[in-house]
Amino acid sequence: MATLRTWAGTHTFAAPRHLDATSIEQVQVAVSQAGRAGERVRALGTRHSFNGLADTTGTLIGVTAIDPDPVLDEAARTVTFGAGIRYGALAAWLDECGWALHNMGSLPHISVAGATATATHGSGNSLGVLSTAVRALEYVAADGSLVTVRHGDADFAGLVVGLGAFGIVVRVTLAIEPSFRVRQDAFHGLPWSVVLDDLEGVTGAAYSVSMFTDWLGDDVQLAVLKTRLTAHDDAAPVVGDEFFGATREDGLSIFGRVDDENTTQAGGVPGPWHQRLPHFRFDGTPSVGDEIQTEYFVDRSVGADALRAVRALGGRIAPHLHITELRTAAADELWLSGAYQRPMLAIHFTWKPEPDAVHALLPDIEAALAPFDARPHWGKVNRVDAATLARVHPRLADSRALFERLDPTGMFSNDYLEQRGVREAR
Repeated sequence: MATLRTWAGTHTFAAPRHLDATSIEQVQVAVSQAGRAGERVRALGTRHSFNGLADTTGTLIGVTAIDPDPVLDEAARTVTFGAGIRYGALAAWLDECGWALHNMGSLPHISVAGATATATHGSGNSLGVLSTAVRALEYVAADGSLVTVRHGDADFAGLVVGLGAFGIVVRVTLAIEPSFRVRQDAFHGLPWSVVLDDLEGVTGAAYSVSMFTDWLGDDVQLAVLKTRLTAHDDAAPVVGDEFFGATREDGLSIFGRVDDENTTQAGGVPGPWHQRLPHFRFDGTPSVGDEIQTEYFVDRSVGADALRAVRALGGRIAPHLHITELRTAAADELWLSGAYQRPMLAIHFTWKPEPDAVHALLPDIEAALAPFDARPHWGKVNRVDAATLARVHPRLADSRALFERLDPTGMFSNDYLEQRGVREAR
């Protein structure tokens, strides 16, 4: 197999074989053959993970080349499609049909199956992570059969954020809503004192709020408000020139740069939901590219104290950092979600490509966040061990038991899952 790496090059896949399936039937045949040979398989999407989560000692089965064949059910307010489709492609198709998703991640380039399987999230105090829109999953099971699990089924809450640990998801059904418009405004100079004193007020001030910082100085460098609009208020001044002491600057992108062709339009210009909710344009370059990503989730009720703890390390963090983004999500009931049963503050680090320095820093960041039961993002670089994961994820043992029941031979397991207690060691 030709050398295959994750999107940012942070992990080189060790799998000896790679199949880009072009049909669900091809996935079924490949899984059945692997089962007879006693080999392992893992699903592969757009490779936007940063660790070995998707790797295997057997065959990587890509699903992005399968025809997405989207099917709209307007009465049920759902859309069903091939799991490998990228959010940007699905969103554009939905918007043409007059429909929308409740939220999107910062990058529209990621596959729906990969994002929902890892509880990737977008931002908004009242908005669930992307996985909360899932209403059904169709997956290829360990025996090669095609299985559908639906919202309300006994195993549903344990399988939506399933980390690829029980089968290969080939079709997904998401909840949809009527299309809407959004404007985004960038504010500079948001005082840390205000953020720490009124975190809930700041993050709840718009449909979606993101803050960007390098952890130095007295100000959070940037706050981006994404305000949901209705058709008749496009021209209304629904956002002022001041935000908790920060000042709006219409001439800059959401990252404070001039003439940034890769980011979605700021400056308060209304646009379709799928061209404003992500940070990056679907036809542009996502994020920095040459980077390492790390992310931790804490309960928003202790979010300010968690930020104070990390801020104390700011002088050590900043030299190795591109930027930190702070985002939020509503609590949910999905077993392995970072927002399981608690409203979430996400503390995200986009690091420079300095793996030795980053790996040396992570234990200290994780120690600072340990009192707040921080949960790491499953698809990003971290040093959290199995015992800690078992403590901060109260349904981890239930998830492991579910995966073992559905895949008793460990076909869909790998070292990454076993080292973290998500699957039994073999």
